Amino acid sequence: MQQLDTAKDLRAWRGEAGGSVGLVPTMGNLHAGHLALVAAARASCDRVVVSIFVNPLQFGPNEDLDSYPRTLDADMRALEQAGADAVFAPDVAQIYPHGGTTVTTVRVEGITDMLCGSRRPGHFEGVATVVTKLLNLVGPDRAFFGEKDFQQLAVIRRLVDDLCMRVDIVGVPTVREADGLALSSRNQYLQAEERKRAPALAAALEDCKARLAEGERDFAALEARGRAAIDAAGLETDYFEIRSPELFAPRADMNAFRVLAAAFLGRARLIDNVAVEAAPGQ
Repeated sequence: MQQLDTAKDLRAWRGEAGGSVGLVPTMGNLHAGHLALVAAARASCDRVVVSIFVNPLQFGPNEDLDSYPRTLDADMRALEQAGADAVFAPDVAQIYPHGGTTVTTVRVEGITDMLCGSRRPGHFEGVATVVTKLLNLVGPDRAFFGEKDFQQLAVIRRLVDDLCMRVDIVGVPTVREADGLALSSRNQYLQAEERKRAPALAAALEDCKARLAEGERDFAALEARGRAAIDAAGLETDYFEIRSPELFAPRADMNAFRVLAAAFLGRARLIDNVAVEAAPGQ
């Protein structure tokens, strides 16, 4: 496995890589969810490159950029064992050569103004910009993203379509702990007592999923029920919303939905979502 520190190194590796190439973009501090992305890439591509870059452009002024965990040595060991062929681990100057921000950014309209986008101004512009840069640098056949960050996945799919990029965006199902908590690098912010309460977020989503699958369509009541359950468990609900699979407003005649939620718990802001497929006629 090769470690690539510069854009020049990456382009040289890409020029020599034969067959199909899969890209797994990450911010490091890897866990089993990230390694599931690597496994999916490994299963469908001849070569796999993983990027590790804590992107300053997607952090707000009061967010955890400085304290975000950076564990490059451990990440490298995990990726070698997982079968990655290369790791692109640039510094900020490689991605933003004109400083910590960039004069050219990518904004995806519409679906970035809701949910996490309405709570974190500029976040998805930062995500869209760095992903566009990585796709341009690597030129992968496929790029792999976790469904836990479902709004992010939707934004990336839209930008690839809108910018006519020749890459397939692959969503990989969320990896969870045994009690349902979605894996996240920010879970390590949780204290022991907070960790016990954290699965309430997934439980509220599953309850809503079951009720939608059974035919309930009072979306406002279901959302209120979800918020109440999360708050009752000692979390602070940020949002709990029912959307279409494309993140549009839901309709009562739909049979497919995506339920998305975010909540604060101690230092952590947890996000999660579930897909709902109801039988026709429900």
